[in-house]
Amino acid sequence: MARVLVMIPSGEVYDHDCVRWYNYQDVQKSINHYHNIGDAFVFDSSLKLMNYDKLGVLPIADPKMEDIDRLREEYDYVFLRGSNYIHSDMDWRNTIDVLKRLKLPVLGFGIGAQAPVKGKIELSEQTKTVLRMMADSTTSIGVRGAYTAQVLWDLGITNVRIVGCPTAFRQNNPDMRIKLPSLDSVKNVGITLRREVSPAYAQDIKRYLTFHRDLVKHLAGRFDDITLMAQGEPEEKKLVFGSNIQREEAMQALKNNDWVKNWYLDDTMERLYREKLFYSDVVSDYEDLVRTKDCVLGYRLHGNLMALSNGVPSIYFTYDSRTVEFAETYQIPSYDVFSKKEFVLEDYWNQDLFDKFNRAWFQTYREMAQFLTENNIDHKMVDVMKADTQPQRKVA
Repeated sequence: MARVLVMIPSGEVYDHDCVRWYNYQDVQKSINHYHNIGDAFVFDSSLKLMNYDKLGVLPIADPKMEDIDRLREEYDYVFLRGSNYIHSDMDWRNTIDVLKRLKLPVLGFGIGAQAPVKGKIELSEQTKTVLRMMADSTTSIGVRGAYTAQVLWDLGITNVRIVGCPTAFRQNNPDMRIKLPSLDSVKNVGITLRREVSPAYAQDIKRYLTFHRDLVKHLAGRFDDITLMAQGEPEEKKLVFGSNIQREEAMQALKNNDWVKNWYLDDTMERLYREKLFYSDVVSDYEDLVRTKDCVLGYRLHGNLMALSNGVPSIYFTYDSRTVEFAETYQIPSYDVFSKKEFVLEDYWNQDLFDKFNRAWFQTYREMAQFLTENNIDHKMVDVMKADTQPQRKVA
């Protein structure tokens, strides 16, 4: 089995391939800071697809070059955890110098580009250089969708394979399919929240937040039990984990925010936030939660994908190029938050729509397995093109 370095991890690893946030047992250490636990979903899911007997972290913020020489001898390859790296503000720190010194293959594992609301994506020379170095070091780069693939093609990088995101395949079951129950039987619903938003990517903040609020309130009134699933905003974390004083400070901070006060938080939302909010610094806690749900839907890309990976129906609410790209890659039923039409759940609770997802998911599973195989990565995924369904075993 392989010896693997991860570049830009997101959390600490325990039990070989499970991830939780750093110092998760002392939440006060990070309660005032935003970190998106969805990034930890991707890290955790990536580990679950690979075979390895040694895992380390590649330092790029403050590296010592003598350590890089040692890592070259001790490890076989590097993987870059899938995330939103390809955008105008990305700072790669010392990545170029480190990779030149390391001279190991660098696997792009479901990386993505973020389009601005206006204009064409502008990338720094640093970003272009890192991407070309990665492309030159491996057979292919794995990207999350067609938009990211086009961005790389425009840079002259053509060895690209669309693999989606490892989170979709974390169960490593090529026979996974979404089968819709009767909507009348749906009682327990998860709603993935993304209250923080940037005008650089969401074209209409008022619409984004007011629709978000009204969706939560509508679903809370329709279904017997709902859970509001947050993913890392400090105020939401304090409402879940904080002291009484911290909880009240968090609620007051929300009320003092003009966007939130005017377009998101009303009396009903405040009550739901106090009574129905969920957050955890442990990836497995989210997986345990979604498995209890009849449906999970909302704004969070990876929160929704965690549900789908466990066979739980999910509907995406798209608002930027990332969410659109994921919905297109997997053909996930989705509603454009900035569209003029009314959202009607019954329009999306359609097995024909989810059969499109089932087919796209299976095809992308195949692409992900092929991507790992062609890059000589020792992995657990099934070669669905063969008659038998034994996991692949290939030494990096």
